[in-house]
Amino acid sequence: MVTNLYNSWLPKKVNQTTIIGAALLVSILFNLPRVLSVFDIIKSTEGDTLETPWLDVLMRFVFLFFASWLILQLNANWRYLLKSRSLFIEIVITILVHVVLFYSIIRLFLLVYTWLIGNEPTTSEIGYIYLGYIIVFVLLFFVAKMLHYQVVHKHDLIEKEALKRHSLESELMALKNQVNPHFLFNSLNSLSSLVRDNEDATKFIDELSLMYRYILQSREEDLVSLEQELNFLKNYMYLIKTRYRNRVEIEIAIDTKWLKHTIPVLSLQLLVENAVKHNEISKENPLLIKVYIEDNHIVVENEMRPRKTLVKSTGQGLNNIDKRYLILKRNNIIIDQYENKFKVKLPLN
Repeated sequence: MVTNLYNSWLPKKVNQTTIIGAALLVSILFNLPRVLSVFDIIKSTEGDTLETPWLDVLMRFVFLFFASWLILQLNANWRYLLKSRSLFIEIVITILVHVVLFYSIIRLFLLVYTWLIGNEPTTSEIGYIYLGYIIVFVLLFFVAKMLHYQVVHKHDLIEKEALKRHSLESELMALKNQVNPHFLFNSLNSLSSLVRDNEDATKFIDELSLMYRYILQSREEDLVSLEQELNFLKNYMYLIKTRYRNRVEIEIAIDTKWLKHTIPVLSLQLLVENAVKHNEISKENPLLIKVYIEDNHIVVENEMRPRKTLVKSTGQGLNNIDKRYLILKRNNIIIDQYENKFKVKLPLN
């Protein structure tokens, strides 16, 4: 089971009312000369009335409306169907899809026209139909792009405003809970001197001090290198192993070429903490956590053995990481859960 969180943060789609309105407007403008000819407003050069059956006008109007709606919908709301990792391939796919769609619509139009009206259009009229639909397709393509850009732009403004408000709330909370870092470090140093004869206690205090120093130094940063996060994770795991001894193990298999990639600060620690919090840890069932690279993702994996004393999960830890990934890297984390394995994949691109 693969899950992407925070899909609601992705750019919203263009409203259907807007798309229908645009398709209706294009269909009306394109068929206006024929509508006017029915009312004897447009005269031929000989002074005769251009006779255009109502059925012909209605059929063209309805057909062009649905064709316009389809093109707008494809380029404004169904753009993900044309997406590709390669820009060149995406352009080729877009062109091919539109060419196939264009010829399919024209052929369908001619078939319906012949069946409904009772006679085939002349060669010159077919030429005008092709020319007219080419103009409409190109126009609608750019209209759809503009509509999509407006929605994304509006969504970005709303998101920035929400982030600004969230930042102010976070600053207020930090002020309320602020502890003088120097006081804490001095207290840790004092405690270390009191237990100097106990190597384990001294080591524990030193690792705790390094952890807190990292948290303080990185609180002004959004992204840190994978190398920094792994070093911090090792400090954190020392504290965990001090508590659980050999009942918790972590295997880190990361090639050095990945160490310069950036991830949101404290992401790995939160995932490991999540595994420790929700799984049974005992002598009979030790917990093994694996950290490795897979398909340009850093993966944190563990076996699922829920604690017998159920710990209520709010999902806030994973939501927090996914939200930060979406804001900072425009990407989602992936949760992969199958059989007794639980994986969280963090994109490195």
